Amino acid sequence: MNFEDIPLPDYIKPYAPMISRMLYALAILIVGWMLSKWTQRLVKTMLSRTRTEESLARFLSSIAQYVVLAATIIAALNQVGVQTTSLVAILASAGLAVGLALQGSLSNFASGVMILGFRPFMLGDVVELAGKSGTVDDIGLFMTRLVSANNEVVLVPNGTITSDIIINFTARGMRRLVIDVRVGYGEDARRVAGLLEEIARGHEFCLEDPGPSAVISAFGPTSVEFQLRAYAKNNEFWPLTNELRLRIFETLNEKNIEIPINQILVHQADTSR
Repeated sequence: MNFEDIPLPDYIKPYAPMISRMLYALAILIVGWMLSKWTQRLVKTMLSRTRTEESLARFLSSIAQYVVLAATIIAALNQVGVQTTSLVAILASAGLAVGLALQGSLSNFASGVMILGFRPFMLGDVVELAGKSGTVDDIGLFMTRLVSANNEVVLVPNGTITSDIIINFTARGMRRLVIDVRVGYGEDARRVAGLLEEIARGHEFCLEDPGPSAVISAFGPTSVEFQLRAYAKNNEFWPLTNELRLRIFETLNEKNIEIPINQILVHQADTSR
């Protein structure tokens, strides 16, 4: 825009160059704002096509938008004559100070980005994170929310998760259950093992591949200890576990197989002598 070709009052002409720069700066802000929104949508669309986690896609698209906005503001300020070099230096110093003050939170933030990027667990998975077990209810940039078996909400900082062991119980679509069974030493061990496997195979929730197995796990002071091992789909794990325990107890009683209990025998000393 050339204000020299436009008839202006004499009192405005000295300010014409400044007004021109301000109008250019305003145009830069408008175009930059529109470009930032377009960039956000473009990045989010591209990440969605690559099946990136929704939370991570939103975060990265927002970062792209803010980068474009920052460049727009710097360009607009430069247009009106503000020395942006010193401004960038001030912002960098402020960013460093804030980063040092919030280094714990930034560590959790970086860990949240790693979790969303590498996806060691997903929403709905049953996991153990930093010693806490539960179902993944939400994956945030700073904390991950679990719901325990007792319906307790557990918030685990992401920095703690990535620095510790992560156990995902449901990642493979099935889980192995283990039921401990004790019988007396006088019972036929092979017969007991066969009965336990037969009980498991008779339930519809028990997977055939891999199939169930019953093994001797230990020799206790008063009993032989067996383990029944079987596999079930994630959503059928607990119903199968409970049902097998009931059927094992009923079958062992029906077959008159001894289930020993711990007991203490107290002998009274003879004081008549």
